[in-house]
Order: sequence, then C-alpha cells, then structure tokens
Amino acid sequence: MYLNSKLFCKRLSAIFFCCLFLCACENNKTKNKNSNKNKLNIEEAVNIKLNYTLGGKVKAILSSPLMLNIQDQTPYIVFPNKLHVDFYNQAGIIESKLDANYAKYEQNQSKIFLKDSVVLFNVQKGDTLYCNELYWDRNKPGTEFYTDKPVRIRTKTETIDGKGMEASQDFKNWRILHSIGIISVPASKIPG
Repeated sequence: MYLNSKLFCKRLSAIFFCCLFLCACENNKTKNKNSNKNKLNIEEAVNIKLNYTLGGKVKAILSSPLMLNIQDQTPYIVFPNKLHVDFYNQAGIIESKLDANYAKYEQNQSKIFLKDSVVLFNVQKGDTLYCNELYWDRNKPGTEFYTDKPVRIRTKTETIDGKGMEASQDFKNWRILHSIGIISVPASKIPG
C-alpha cells in the first residue's frame, strides 16, 4: 500500500506539472494571437505617392515616406514622418504646396488633421501660412483649410500673426479670424 500511494503521488505530481505547463503555454498562445491580431490591423506603405484626380484631371499629388492604414473601429490613415502635397489648377499647373510633419486622415469624415510645422504656400501670390495645427476638409468648398490655433501668414509686404484662420485649398483666399498684429516689411527684407 505504501508503494501504491507513493506511485499515486508521483503520478499526481506529474499530472499537476503538465497542467501548469499547458496552462502557461495556452496563455502564451493567447498573447501571441492578440499580438498578431494587432499587427494585422496595421498596413504599412513606404515612399508613397498618391494622385488625387477629379474628372480625369490631377487635383493633388501627395507624397510621404511612410503611411500607416489602421483598421480599427473607426479606420484611419496616419502619415507619421512628414507629408507633402502639390495642388494643381485646371490647367495642370501647381498652384499651392503643403508640408507637415504629421497627418491623420479620418476615412469616414474626409478630413485630414495636420500638425507639427505645417506650411501652406501659394505659388502665384507667394503667401505662406505657418502653424502647428491645421484641418484640411474637402467637404468645405472655399474654406478647405482651417484652424482655431495660432497662425502666421507672410505675404510679399507683411507678416500677420493671429489666432484662427480659414483658407481656400489654393491658398489664394484666406482670412485670419482674430488678428494679433501686422508687421509691414519691405519686399527686399523678406527671406526667400
């Protein structure tokens, strides 16, 4: 009887050890499945160039070194390492340029949030917008660009600081909502 109980204890110990081992392995499998699931929800594209056309004509060309397409409850696209966009007029000539260090595109809203060193430049007029946050909303014709944050606009003769701004996509027409100050500068003194 002594030998049987000793053998029983060894078997019970072995079974207990195996159960612990299997439970530990199961937890790791679950973690790995969740980890892989999270990775599968992000699509990555490098050195991208996107052409936006309307009626067969190029309206904008967007380029970025990295684009992340994130499939979440609300899908969105992120450009975490800079973004550059050239906007074209009907004749196919670049009319304005946009640069930002970060952009996030909410797919269900057709709105892009731009931040960190945002610069919008009108090629024909030479006006340049500088700000840290800007929205680009294609559903707002005539005021596609807007912000309620501080802005600086440099024209050929003035530097205007303000808070809040609305502008057309070509940046020909813009309006600062709350002007803080205007500095007149001779054209020869404005850096190129």
